[in-house]
Amino acid sequence: MVHSPIPRLKNDAGHQEIRTGARTFQCIGASPPHDHPHVFLTMGDNGRIICPYCSTLYRQDLSLAPDAAYPSDAIHI
Repeated sequence: MVHSPIPRLKNDAGHQEIRTGARTFQCIGASPPHDHPHVFLTMGDNGRIICPYCSTLYRQDLSLAPDAAYPSDAIHI
């Protein structure tokens, strides 16, 4: 498997908001088999975006590494 520099984020716990250090990332919704179409999202100038499938609010947090998220269980490996 090839490692992508773009993080894949999930929201199994149903968090209203997930913070990430990445400006561009892939949202998969929940872990398979409960995932939605895997979409690439890029935050706007305001540093936030809502996934059109799962309605998770993502905020850019520059204190986090580009491959990190808070809560940490949002990273899909």
